[in-house]
Amino acid sequence: MVSSIFHANIKFVELLLGAEPSNLNNNKKKWHSAFVTIYCSRALLSLNKKYSMSKSISPTKIPRSPSYTVVNLNPENGFEIDQMSLIELPKKKNLAQLRELGGVDGVAEALQTDAERGIDSGEKGIAKRHEAFGSNTYKKPPTKSFFYFLWQAFKDLTIIILLFCAALSLGFGMKVHGAKEGWIDGLSIFIAVFLVIGVSAISNYRQNRQFDKLSKVSDDIQIDVVRDGRRQPISIFEIVVGDVVCLKIGDQVPADGLLLEGHSLQIDESSMTGESEHVEVNQSRNPFLFSGTKVVDGYGRMLITSVGMNTTWGQMMSQISRDSDEQTPLQARLDKLTSSIGKIGLTVAFLVLVVLFVRYFTGSTKDENGKKEFDGSKTKVDDIINAAVEIIAAAVTIVVVAIPEGLPLAVTLTLAYSMKRMMADNAMVRKLSACETMGSATTICTDKTGTLTMNKMKVTNFWLGKETFSEGTYSSIAPYVIELFKEGIALNTTGSIYKPSSGSEFEISGSPTEKAILYWAVQELKMDMEEVTRGCAIVHVEAFNSKKKRSGVLMKRTMDNTMWVHWKGAAEMVLAMCSSYYDASGIVKDIDEKRKSEFEQIIQGMAASSLRCIAFAHKQVEVKEIEDSKETLEEHGLTLLGMVGIKDPCRPGVKKAVEDCQYAGVNVKMITGDNIFTAKAIATECGILKPFEDEDLLSDAVIEGEEFRNYTPEQRMERVEKIRVMARSSPFDKLLMVQCLKQKGHVVAVTGDGTNDAPALKEADIGLSMGIQGTEVAKESSDIVILDDNFASVATVLRWGRCVYNNIQKFIQFQLTVNIAALVINFVAAVSSGDVPLTAVQLLWVNLIMDTLGALALATEKPTDELMKNPPVGRSEPLITNIMWRNILPQALYQISVLLTLQFKGKSIFGVNDKVKDTLIFNTFVLCQVFNEFNARKLEKRNVFEGIHRNGIFLGIIGITIVLQVLMVEFLKKFADTERLDLVQWGACVGMAAVSWPIGWVVKCIPVPKKPVSSYLKAAVRHEPI
Repeated sequence: MVSSIFHANIKFVELLLGAEPSNLNNNKKKWHSAFVTIYCSRALLSLNKKYSMSKSISPTKIPRSPSYTVVNLNPENGFEIDQMSLIELPKKKNLAQLRELGGVDGVAEALQTDAERGIDSGEKGIAKRHEAFGSNTYKKPPTKSFFYFLWQAFKDLTIIILLFCAALSLGFGMKVHGAKEGWIDGLSIFIAVFLVIGVSAISNYRQNRQFDKLSKVSDDIQIDVVRDGRRQPISIFEIVVGDVVCLKIGDQVPADGLLLEGHSLQIDESSMTGESEHVEVNQSRNPFLFSGTKVVDGYGRMLITSVGMNTTWGQMMSQISRDSDEQTPLQARLDKLTSSIGKIGLTVAFLVLVVLFVRYFTGSTKDENGKKEFDGSKTKVDDIINAAVEIIAAAVTIVVVAIPEGLPLAVTLTLAYSMKRMMADNAMVRKLSACETMGSATTICTDKTGTLTMNKMKVTNFWLGKETFSEGTYSSIAPYVIELFKEGIALNTTGSIYKPSSGSEFEISGSPTEKAILYWAVQELKMDMEEVTRGCAIVHVEAFNSKKKRSGVLMKRTMDNTMWVHWKGAAEMVLAMCSSYYDASGIVKDIDEKRKSEFEQIIQGMAASSLRCIAFAHKQVEVKEIEDSKETLEEHGLTLLGMVGIKDPCRPGVKKAVEDCQYAGVNVKMITGDNIFTAKAIATECGILKPFEDEDLLSDAVIEGEEFRNYTPEQRMERVEKIRVMARSSPFDKLLMVQCLKQKGHVVAVTGDGTNDAPALKEADIGLSMGIQGTEVAKESSDIVILDDNFASVATVLRWGRCVYNNIQKFIQFQLTVNIAALVINFVAAVSSGDVPLTAVQLLWVNLIMDTLGALALATEKPTDELMKNPPVGRSEPLITNIMWRNILPQALYQISVLLTLQFKGKSIFGVNDKVKDTLIFNTFVLCQVFNEFNARKLEKRNVFEGIHRNGIFLGIIGITIVLQVLMVEFLKKFADTERLDLVQWGACVGMAAVSWPIGWVVKCIPVPKKPVSSYLKAAVRHEPI
C-alpha cells in the first residue's frame, strides 16, 4: 500500500512539474532528483507517523528543517493556499498553524504578494483574486419593500375604522339604493382612503430608499494600500485577499488579516468582543487583525487573508439591518402636539356623533323629500343602520382631519430633502436629529488645521542653531548634520515616497505635515529615502498622537551597530527635551537659559507669522540604557538638530463664514494643538479675534489648554463663555470645554478629526467630523461628516438646520389653520342643523391636500439669508410661537365666518339648492387653503412671493392641487358628492379665498410680545406677577 501511494504521488509531482525524467537535460535531472528525494522522504515520514499513531506507539519527533516551503499539490484556486485555511487562521488565532505555513511571509508568498511592493494592480490579477476569495462586501438583509410600508399604513387605527365604515356604506348603500346607485358613496370612501394610504406608503418608502443610499456613501471608506510598489487610496469594497494595507491611528481595519510590520500598534476590538481593553498587535505574539476593529495607537502594514462574508464582521453585519426609524427630538415634540390636537379632535368627533344620533332618533332630521328620517317603528332596520353608518363615517372623518398626521410626515420630508441638499453642499448627515439640532446651535468649537486652514502645507522656514537658511543655501551646512536630518525625517515618519520607473516626479503620501516635511527633504536636502532606510533598522517606535504632540524612533545603524533615538514634534516640547544643539558647522553647543530663551523667541516669531513650528532632535544611546528603559525612548539630554516652519494658509471664504455665524448669534471658538502665538495669528486672520483688540480682552479670550485644565470648576464656568481661542489643547481639554458650555445652557457643535476627539464629538449636541482628514473613529462618533473639511460647510449646515426648523413651523401654522376651521365648521353645523357640510370623501381630500401636498410644498423651501439674521432657537422655546398664533387665529376665524355664512345663508345669497351650496362650501374651503399656503411661506415677512420663482416644487404642487380640485368639482361629481359650478360661482369662491392674502399682510403688521403666551397663562394660574 505504501508503495502504491508513493508511486502515485511521484506521478502527480511529475505531472505538476510538467516534465517526464526522460525529457530533461542533465542539470534539470539533478534538480528533479533532489526534489523527488526531499518530497519522498517527507511522504515516508508522514506515513510512518500516521502508522505509528494508529498502533498507539509514540512517534519520534523529527524537527522541520529551518528553511522549508509548503507546496499545495492541488492548487484549485491558482494560489498555494486554500480559502478555508486563510479564513480559519485569524479566527482561531492559531500561531502554530501560522508557523506551519511559514509565518506571515510564507502566507504572503502563497498568496503571490510581495510584502514590500504589494500585489499587481492589473485587472486580470484583481479579477483572479475576486474569483478565488470573493469580494469585500457582505450580504445585506433585504430592504423593506413598498408592500411593507403599504401594510404599515393599513394598520393605522383611523384607517381601519374608515375602511370598516366604507364597507358598511357600500353594503347598505347597495341594499337601500340598489346596485346601480348604491355603490357610489362606499366606493368613494374606499378610493379616498386608498389614496391616503398610497401617498403615505410612497413617502415612507422613498425616505427608506434615501437612507439606504446614504448608508452606502457612509460605508464607502477610503483605505491606503500598496500596489505595484505604490501607496494609493482605494475604496474598502475594492480590497482583495493578498492586498497590503497601511494602517494608522483612527483607521478601521478593512478585512481580516495578518500584521506584516508595525510599531506600537494598539487595536480596539470592542466592536467584536465587547471588551474595552485595547489589544496589542505585534509580529511575534499576536499578528492577527480583524475586520471592523479600530486602530487606537501606532501604525503598521497588514496582509489581507479573508474579505467580505468570510470575515466574522461580514457575517455579523449581514444579520443587522440599519434602522431608519430614528425618532428625532423634534419628532418627539410633534408627537406630543399631534396627541394633544388628536384628543381635541376626538372630543369634537364624539360630541358630533352624540348630537347627530340624538337629532336622528328624535326625528329632527329630514330626507330629500322633507319626511322624517326616523319615524319610530315605521322606519326600516336597514335605513337605521345605513343612517348610523353615515353618522359614524362623518365622525371618524372629523377625527382623520383633526389628527395632524401630516406633522410627522412633514418632518420626515423636510429632513429627507435637507439631507439630500446638504449632501450636495458637502455635508453628510449620519444622524437625523443633527439636522434640526444644528438650527439651535449657540456655539461652534472648531479645529484649526484643515477646517479653518487649507491643509496644504509647505516648509517655508528652516533654522539650524540660531541661523536661518533660505532655499538653495543648504550647501553651507555640515554634511554630517544634513545626514542626521535625513535619518530623522526618513525613519521617523508615517508617510512614504514613491518614484515611478518612468518620469522623475515623486509621489508622496501621508498626513499634510508629513508630506510637507518629506517634500522639503527630497527637494532641498536631496534625501533618498530608500538609501537611508537600507542603512538603518528600526528597533522601536513611539507614534505621534495629539496628547504627546511628538513622535520618536529608536534605530540601529547597520554600518557600525550604534543605536540612536530621533524625536520630531511641536518645537517648544522638543526644545524642552534638549540640552545642546548643532550649529551650521556641525559643532555641538550647550543650551543654557539665555540660549533657550533665544530659541523660544525664534519659535514665537515663526508662530506669529502663522507658521507651524516643528523641531528635530537626536541622541546616541547605549544598549544597556535601552534594556533599562523597557521600550520607552530616551527623552532627556537630546541634541537639537534644527527647526522648520510650515505654512498652512487660511481657506478662502472662511472669514466670511465665521462672520456669518457671529452675525447669526453663534459664538465661534477655535481649539487647536498649535502654540498660542500661531493660534492667535490664525484666529485673527479668520476673524475669530479682531485685529488691534484690547489686551485685557485678549487675555480673557485666549488661553492654553493646560491653564484651562488647572482651573477650579467655578473658574472654568466663569470664564468659558469669554474664551475664543484655546491653544496647546489636548482632546481632554476640548471635552472639558464642551461639558462646561453645555452646563451653561449652550447648544454646542464640535468639529474633530482625530481618534482622541471621539469623546468630545459624542458629548457635543452636534458632532461634526472631517471627511478627508477625519479618522473612522471620529466619523463614527459624529452626527454629520463635513466632506470637504471646510468651515464654510459648517456654516452651511447651520443654515440648513435653521431652515429645517423654520419649514416645520411653517407647516404647523398652515395645518393648524385647517384643523381649527374644519373642526369648528363641522361641529357648529352638526349641532345647529344636524347636517355636516363636508362629506367623508371631501374631508379626506382636504386631509390629503394639507397632509401630503402641503408638507411637500412647505418642507422643500431652501435656506434664505434672513434665517442667519435671527438669534438661535433655544432648547425650551415653544414650537408654536406668538408670531404663529398671530398668523393662525385671524385666518381660521375668517374661514369659519365665511363658511358658516355659506352654510346658513348660501342658498339665499346664490339662489341655489343644498347640493350646490355644499359644493360652494367645499370649494371655498379648499381654495382658502391654497391661498393660505402662500401666507405660510413667510412667518414674519409681508411679501410672501419673494423667491417663489426659485421653488418649482411649491408652484408645481399648487398647480396640481388646483387642477385636482377642478376635476373633483366638475368631473367627479358622484365620487366627491359635488355639483358643477358656473363661472360666477367659481369667481365667488376664488374671490372669498383670495381675501386670505390681504388679511395675512395686515396681520403681520401687528407686533407681538417675545414672551410665549403659555408663560403668561402659567403665571396667571400660579398667581405670579407677569
